[in-house]
Amino acid sequence: MAVIYIQAPGPPRETWETLLQVLGDITPVVEAVPPDAVLADVSGSVRYFDCDAVEIARLVRVRTLALHGLDCAVGVAPNPMLARMAGQHGPPGAVRCIADTPQGISGFLNPKPVAVLYGVGPKTARVLCEYGLDSIGKVAGTSEAILQRILGAKMGRLVHERARGIDRTRVVPHAPPRSTSAELRFDRHEIDGSIRRSALLELAVDIGRQLRTDGQVARTLTLTVHYADRSTTTRTRVLPEPTAHTPVLAGTAQALHDALGLQRARVTALSLRAEDLTTVRLSGQQLTFDRQTESARRLEPVLDRIAARWPGSVRPATLVRS
Repeated sequence: MAVIYIQAPGPPRETWETLLQVLGDITPVVEAVPPDAVLADVSGSVRYFDCDAVEIARLVRVRTLALHGLDCAVGVAPNPMLARMAGQHGPPGAVRCIADTPQGISGFLNPKPVAVLYGVGPKTARVLCEYGLDSIGKVAGTSEAILQRILGAKMGRLVHERARGIDRTRVVPHAPPRSTSAELRFDRHEIDGSIRRSALLELAVDIGRQLRTDGQVARTLTLTVHYADRSTTTRTRVLPEPTAHTPVLAGTAQALHDALGLQRARVTALSLRAEDLTTVRLSGQQLTFDRQTESARRLEPVLDRIAARWPGSVRPATLVRS
């Protein structure tokens, strides 16, 4: 299998729709990775165009730059995980290739910190570092049985495989997005907590509307705070139940923000990401006798249709006053 991962700067949804359009002329096996990237399996295209995956990646980059003015970072690898890692850690305009050999894969992965391994979150990375496994190479050299004792059977097996460059997933065309995100950048360094909370409400409104439009619900919410010194803080919380209800998303985001205890921190941007998405039909919802909550849930699709027809016409009262 030959997989390329393309990431480009620009307005999130417009960016990956543009990338999907460009790649659609080369291969039908394309998967959107919102907000600004796509995965493509070019195994068939390699045979059809009689060229290797790196040449196809360069062609995609040139077409995207010439037709749409977007300079992409492109990763080429034998599986989706390695392609993501190659593309995400490359500068715009670069095409990074990982050779499909044990030496090429280990040479790319082993020096990297374990936190950058795809599928390893902050909590898992902290646990591994406590045992001295702070690099992917050290994790790859640890037996699966030891990792399972540290992380549990399922997670230990997954981390052991991925540290060795093994990814059993495939590029799934027309698959629903696995996450959706929104970001707000401040015009100046923001130290006012109330303004940041209002910004989180605005982001939650955008994400909730996008989830309901796509017929999806989220199980996890992640907040990333960007500071003036270019450092970031990321916090993740599992939601009580899969939801696309804006008040729940906003309340969780604001709780994550408040738990950071930011006093005079100079914040430049806030990012909110809804993850572990599933379709509404496959999710369960806790029954409630709270009429106000039920009425709000039923009203949201109506407000979404109004907002789609007249953008900016429907907003929370708090944001209107601010």
